[in-house]
Amino acid sequence: MKYEIVAEEGRAKSAHFETAHGTVETPVFMNVGTVGAIKGAVSTADLKEIGCQIELSNTYHLHVRTGDELIKKFGGLRKFMNWDGPVLTDSGGFQVFSLTSLRKIKEEGVYFNSHIDGRKIFMGPEESMRIQSNLASTIAMAFDECPPALAERSYIENSVARTLRWLIRCKAEMERLNSLPDTINREQLLFGINQGGILEDVRVAHADAISELDLDGYAVGGLAVGETHEDMYCILDAVVPHLPRKKPTYLMGVGTPENILEGISRGVDFFDCVYPSRNGRHGHVYTKFGKLNLFNKKYELDPRPIEEGCDCPCCRNYSRAYLRHLLKAGEMLGMRLCTLHNLHFYNKMMDNARLSIRNGSFEEYKKDMLDSMRNGIKEEEQ
Repeated sequence: MKYEIVAEEGRAKSAHFETAHGTVETPVFMNVGTVGAIKGAVSTADLKEIGCQIELSNTYHLHVRTGDELIKKFGGLRKFMNWDGPVLTDSGGFQVFSLTSLRKIKEEGVYFNSHIDGRKIFMGPEESMRIQSNLASTIAMAFDECPPALAERSYIENSVARTLRWLIRCKAEMERLNSLPDTINREQLLFGINQGGILEDVRVAHADAISELDLDGYAVGGLAVGETHEDMYCILDAVVPHLPRKKPTYLMGVGTPENILEGISRGVDFFDCVYPSRNGRHGHVYTKFGKLNLFNKKYELDPRPIEEGCDCPCCRNYSRAYLRHLLKAGEMLGMRLCTLHNLHFYNKMMDNARLSIRNGSFEEYKKDMLDSMRNGIKEEEQ
């Protein structure tokens, strides 16, 4: 791994990140393919066309359906899904802990029932690392607990302490797995995860503790789960300065274009979120003027693309009127095209953010984007 900051503006940074599976230029948005595919019938060839640098998949979902051992037989997830770029696998912690009625947390790990068929499963730090090693992702996330943001202090403190113990076990197990001759990716990287709800003192202490472990990268988890945007930004202001600046920083599961731009200005490199694909499947599309709902009748006769000047496969070829027709008819093509546009919008936004940091104009770019998205819909609708 080689991570080199090539430009800074305030706390915002842009880096050149070399991995075993290719180079990532940050800040970057990871396109979310939970089970090895982007929802909305988007292929890996499509990802190349719309400028995706790195894809994200989920350990829990691939383990319970299809299975990591089967995927290992195909040479790992990248070969299985025909993607030649970097892949990050989430540890499965968030999914396990969202199954509140189906799981039981112990020091050794979590016992839970699969949401697919109800079978009993155990997952702990070692199991998560083994599954991610079988998937042979570029970056593996440590197994953690994501406590509710507004949980009581005593619960959060105990949870964070256990997450730290689990991280130490994850690191030891990854070192063991990367030393084995039959491991597919013996250069797999490990990112630790900062937790602590919206308790700044707990967050900062945990950030200091995980920083001492000299990991390959660091994530801030447990945000965008019920707290306000203001609380999120306050936590980032407090925590990010306590994570190693010369290592990648990842804000997990966030979020809206505004959230991402605010995260960049606070020193975050990596982002992921299901918003662009989920909204696209429901006919909600992003533009520099804000978000449009193509189901609205006013687009019935609108010959324009979603966004003038956009060079995505959708905007190059189809009108708002046609997209509305497809969506109203329940045609998958409409969902696919809107998803492609939204992912392209996010990837292009990151390209522009990265370029603006490198030429010293990020704050101006951020202000222009936020002003346009907040006020532009009114102008667009006139």
